[in-house]
Amino acid sequence: MKNFLILYGLIFIISSCNQSNDMIKEQIIHSDSVAINYFKGDGTMDSVVEVKIIKDQKIIDQLTDFVSQNNRKMNYSCGVDGSLHFFKMNKVIQDVNFGMNESGCSYFSFTLQGKMQATELSSGAKELIVSLRK
Repeated sequence: MKNFLILYGLIFIISSCNQSNDMIKEQIIHSDSVAINYFKGDGTMDSVVEVKIIKDQKIIDQLTDFVSQNNRKMNYSCGVDGSLHFFKMNKVIQDVNFGMNESGCSYFSFTLQGKMQATELSSGAKELIVSLRK
């Protein structure tokens, strides 16, 4: 019985993690554009130095996939290096912050159903975000 409860608990935790990834993906999957704000790069917000507007659906789909990947624990001591704003029909449907310039602080963070959540910002996601700035 004890083993059954442990197994059930593990299944619940794993399915909860995947559910939040599915929920963020469902929220942004139908975006028709993304605005990327690049901050100064020192971890401070409200220091936008460049903005890129993305309307290429292939790139939007890549960003959507990256944002909805592996959950990670939110580290509130990490700074913010930029933000993604997913739009549909000229309305923001989801804001997502990202950190990528500090060691151990590669993440996407967003509010979903009133809770702050974070997902991993992979090396592939970083490469894409950096390449779009050029």
